[in-house]
Amino acid sequence: MSTRKQAVLDAIDAANAQDPNLEDGQPAALLYGQRMSAELDRLFPDASDALQIAARGQHVERWKLKRTEYPEGRAGYLAWRKAQGVFHADVVRGFMEQAEYGADQLEAAEQMLRKQGIKRNSEVQALEDVICFVFLKWYFAPFAAKHSAEKIQRIVEKTAFKMSTEGRARVLDEFDLPENLATAFRD
Repeated sequence: MSTRKQAVLDAIDAANAQDPNLEDGQPAALLYGQRMSAELDRLFPDASDALQIAARGQHVERWKLKRTEYPEGRAGYLAWRKAQGVFHADVVRGFMEQAEYGADQLEAAEQMLRKQGIKRNSEVQALEDVICFVFLKWYFAPFAAKHSAEKIQRIVEKTAFKMSTEGRARVLDEFDLPENLATAFRD
């Protein structure tokens, strides 16, 4: 691993280590970043530096933009998510600039974190697939325990829709989903 990439990953981890929210006794954003990197390494072992950095920085300092500061409902949620993407891209860009990454790599990481080009840009799509795998592997069961079957079905359908054909096929291979949920991942 290059020293500059390691410097950026270390900076993201140091920022995320400040997360006041704990999961499994660790700062939640730090744990999420580690899970993202592990899934990226598993799913896309030849990922570019920009993709590796974007995966680790996907939720960098996420706790700083509180959902409660945005209106209730779907419109407020979408505004919060968009603001998060811009915020994460800005923070990661700063870390990458400090490590002297070039303009092309800065822009690539920013596009991934802002989700610009899903279904059109292979790296943006790869990041989205990793996000979906991390959600399904680590966060889906606790989420499902709190919501109705109808809401779970809608979330699974939206998750599958965002994924690549290859990603959906891997979900079917790797997860034991009930038929009603598995259908969402079939082409």
